[in-house]
Formats: sequence, structure tokens, C-alpha cells
Amino acid sequence: MTTTSLKLDAEIKDRLQWLATARDRKPHYLMREAIQQYVEREEKREQIRQGALAAWSDFQGSGLHLSAEEADAWLAKLEAGADAEVPECHS
Repeated sequence: MTTTSLKLDAEIKDRLQWLATARDRKPHYLMREAIQQYVEREEKREQIRQGALAAWSDFQGSGLHLSAEEADAWLAKLEAGADAEVPECHS
């Protein structure tokens, strides 16, 4: 593990200390937990963004797509518990 310095304004530091006391934890634990959760959430968001960019690139190259109505109908079948196949894409 490496040490990192983190500057907090007085209000956040006080709030963090209050929360740490209320939770019977050290402020250090809460900061590590918050950073870990942030990084995991942002990694997932970035994976989704990268997938969307790849899908957009594929669409621009091929023109293959589903209409909103086709996608909605397929998703409605899945939501109803049906074992629905993905509709065929078209241009």
C-alpha cells in the first residue's frame, strides 16, 4: 500500500469525523471506502460508455439497427418471462 495526501476543507473534515464517530470507524476507513466505491462505479460507467461508442461505430460502419418499436417489443417479451431471441438487425 502507498500513502497519499488528501486535502479536505474544514466542513468536510468535520462531517467525516462526525460520521466516523457515529459509525465507530476511523475517518481513514471511510475515505478509503468512499474512494473504492467511486472508482468501481466510475469504471462501470466507463465500460458502458466504451460499449456505447463501439456500438455507435459499428452502426456507422454497417447501418444495421433495430427500430425503437422492435427493441421495445423484444424487451417486453423478455420482461414477461418469454425466451425471446434478439430480433434480426436491418439497414
